[in-house]
Amino acid sequence: MNRKLLITVHMYLSAFFAPAVLLVAISGGLYLIGIKGEVTQEVIFQSNEIMIDSDSASLHADVANLLSIAGVRSYTFDYVKVKGTSLYTRPTSSDHYVIKIKPGQLELIHAHPDLQSRLIELHKGHGPPAFKTFQQVFALGLVIIILTGLWLGISATRLRRSTLLTLSAGAVVFGLLLL
Repeated sequence: MNRKLLITVHMYLSAFFAPAVLLVAISGGLYLIGIKGEVTQEVIFQSNEIMIDSDSASLHADVANLLSIAGVRSYTFDYVKVKGTSLYTRPTSSDHYVIKIKPGQLELIHAHPDLQSRLIELHKGHGPPAFKTFQQVFALGLVIIILTGLWLGISATRLRRSTLLTLSAGAVVFGLLLL
């Protein structure tokens, strides 16, 4: 593959995926310094008569039925995530519902994440199916960007030494941090 084509591929992929890289870097960085966002929760329905079995083969339909009984209209979800005694409708990158199952009681909670919380959920892969597909393409794009950038640096005589030194330093730091 010629150098001009590699530069073009590297440049277009870098420019196309720049917004996604910024989303991941900003949301992840904020999360790591303790700014995790907030999710406002409001109990909208309680029952000691209706129960949901989190191991049920019809869990999706059972949750949809509960939402209907509770008066939730025009809401769709992709699947239900079971975490202990709580059930979460996904995606959680937008308004969603949490079902808390307690002995003899069930609570339905409307959850409304703020912007940072939404970004974190997208970062974690808890977005809608189209966004998950985009993230898979994004991952492949990042690998191509990194490999083409390294190849371009190593194949240029005047950049080879600095590219290899920088690559080595990065590998050493990464390796030490893994220990």
